[in-house]
Amino acid sequence: MTAVQFDTVTPATRTLLAGSIVAAPLFAVVSLTQAFTREGFDLLRHPISMLSTGDLGWLQITNFLVCGALTVAGALGLRGALRGTPGGTWAPRLILVNGVAMAAAGILVMDPGDGFPAGTPLGQTGTMSWHGLMHMVAGSIAFTALIAACFVLGRHYSRAGRPGFAAGSLAAGLIFAFGDVWAMTGGRAGSLTLCVGAITAMMWVAVVAADKRAAS
Repeated sequence: MTAVQFDTVTPATRTLLAGSIVAAPLFAVVSLTQAFTREGFDLLRHPISMLSTGDLGWLQITNFLVCGALTVAGALGLRGALRGTPGGTWAPRLILVNGVAMAAAGILVMDPGDGFPAGTPLGQTGTMSWHGLMHMVAGSIAFTALIAACFVLGRHYSRAGRPGFAAGSLAAGLIFAFGDVWAMTGGRAGSLTLCVGAITAMMWVAVVAADKRAAS
């Protein structure tokens, strides 16, 4: 099978691709720094999204909004870099959906619960608010789109004759899918597996963006 040949990316595309390159490490650093420093937060039982609650919640809300915008920019860059190649239509679209849904998840704040923020009673706190419910919807859309994008990128790299990158894409999608399903089914430390899966997939998209940005 003949490997797909890629066009040289334009300066504008390179600039947009930088969005995806920055988004993943920025989101990980800001989220994990808070996870290990904010009083009462336990990554084994509290989802990263719960950091949007409390007096310092604005930090994670801003993190969601900024990284969502950077992801959207990166998706537009990938659309230019992947144009005319297998997966070149759907991978950027799915990453675009992921970015928009991530920003929406920042606006639609999750409800406090299970001891966080500090002083919140343990366990469920009662009826879920409308914005808490919509946060879950936005999060589910973001997760599904990112997992699907990893699988589409796997097909893209497989058709391009790059098995290493194809395997990396598939692995990132599977790790995120496992983490999501494990968390949704109440698996032990599900918040941690979901966090690891999400950051892994985001980091892989950053690797893909860097790969395409370096194309010549």
